[in-house]
Amino acid sequence: MSATRTTPRPAPAVTTPLSRMTALARAEMTLLGRTKGALVAALFAPLVLPVSTSQVSKEMDLAEAGLSTGTLVLPASVGFSLLFAVYSVLVGALVVRREELVLKRLRTGELRDVEILAGSALPAVLIGLVQCLVLAVACSALLDLSAPSALHLAVVGLLLGLVMCAALAAATASFTKTGESAQVTPMPLMVISMMGSGMFFPLELLPDRVASVCELLPLTPVVTLVRGGWTGDLSVSEALGAVATAVVWIVIAVFAVRRWFRWEPRR
Repeated sequence: MSATRTTPRPAPAVTTPLSRMTALARAEMTLLGRTKGALVAALFAPLVLPVSTSQVSKEMDLAEAGLSTGTLVLPASVGFSLLFAVYSVLVGALVVRREELVLKRLRTGELRDVEILAGSALPAVLIGLVQCLVLAVACSALLDLSAPSALHLAVVGLLLGLVMCAALAAATASFTKTGESAQVTPMPLMVISMMGSGMFFPLELLPDRVASVCELLPLTPVVTLVRGGWTGDLSVSEALGAVATAVVWIVIAVFAVRRWFRWEPRR
């Protein structure tokens, strides 16, 4: 009798956290490309708002604060990109995926919770990063800005801003019930940041007490570090204070996500 040969089963594909997050990010990027409203908000709003900032700056005495139109508009452009391309878009994406039970299904596979959140955030973070770089180059060219005096400060500010806005988006999604309400819940932070974080009105031109409060807002340290990267007039203590404020907000946002983030629809 001849021995029966058995066909060996192929070994299961080995995946890594990076490969799993990359695959999820590609799928999320495809879905984002199909959502026209989110795409318009992510790509065009941050390009239009700096023009408004430039017009408003003409009515300010920026020289008194040691600033110019360029050093006001460029950090503001970075802030707008972080708010619209990263924070607002990601809040909507996470809420919609949760309501469609996508997040719940992802948790039944190999993906860990942190990988699901990170992979979902990657497309918005990459769009925000590219947009910030393009706007920085455009503002430098159009507003006749010199090369940054302390580039490392601008880089640190941008990276902290990307991480912070992604974390704050997940935290905001924790308290957002539906996809429709996801268009509203990001607004308070966005409006407060635009008005009080030095995007439209430099903190140097505000009353001291108001400026002291505004320094504690989430986006203020990002704007401060990016502006300091170009002007070079940010002291070591001021830079460390801005970094510490940003880190505190990241820690608060991560705590909120770990404590309250929902993976199933809120009923």
